[in-house]
Amino acid sequence: MTETYKDHIAVVTGASRGIGAAISTRLAAAGLTVAVHYGRDEDAAASVVASIEATGGKAFPFQADLAVDTAAQDFWASFDKATAGAGVLDQPVQVLVNNAGVTLRGPIEEFSREDFLTQQAVNVNAPYFIVKESLSRIPDGGRIVNISSGVTRIAFPEIIGYALTKGAIEAFTLTLAKHLGPREITVNSVAPGVVDTDINAEWLRGNDEAQAGVAASSALGRVGQPDDIAGIVAFLASDEARWVTGQKIDATGGTNL
Repeated sequence: MTETYKDHIAVVTGASRGIGAAISTRLAAAGLTVAVHYGRDEDAAASVVASIEATGGKAFPFQADLAVDTAAQDFWASFDKATAGAGVLDQPVQVLVNNAGVTLRGPIEEFSREDFLTQQAVNVNAPYFIVKESLSRIPDGGRIVNISSGVTRIAFPEIIGYALTKGAIEAFTLTLAKHLGPREITVNSVAPGVVDTDINAEWLRGNDEAQAGVAASSALGRVGQPDDIAGIVAFLASDEARWVTGQKIDATGGTNL
């Protein structure tokens, strides 16, 4: 990928930490200039960029709140301003990774309308309209990767609203792949299971019982790590994956097989 895409940009949403940060690092190592999107944590995004640059890669941060009605417009306006500042304004967006998402908890009886709508805005509306506004920016042969979740295969009633949003992302992926096929733009989704990230830190880190339970449910016998997911995304973003589209890659480590 390094030579093919060295003057191209990869845009990764929610890239200031966890899976998004790992994806950004992998794509930068492959030769892409990575646009590190963040919602609130400017320092964390700057740290990801600094880490990439320290190993010879290229990256720059940009900010947009994905929960607002104008998320997509704000997103691309912020991106354009950042690319101008980074001196890469005219480089095409070869790869778009929709990674940002929120996991709000509660069974259907207790899940509030406000939380439902916020989660829908970030997890479904934002990627839909970000993609819509990106189609003139992505060249033929580009790559779109959407981060889904193992909850579309494994039932977790306590995050039913989250599962609904990820089911929507998988339907979006399939249909968009068919639509963009004539342009040779591939569209795929990756569905992680439990991954050791800040989102899961409260109940997973330092909890031997929880970690043992997660590991026992996986065919591979351990808790997932951000780089496990980043490697799959890097493959889907590469030329080697040019004949793969409309697919969901289960990245749960064989959970509940």
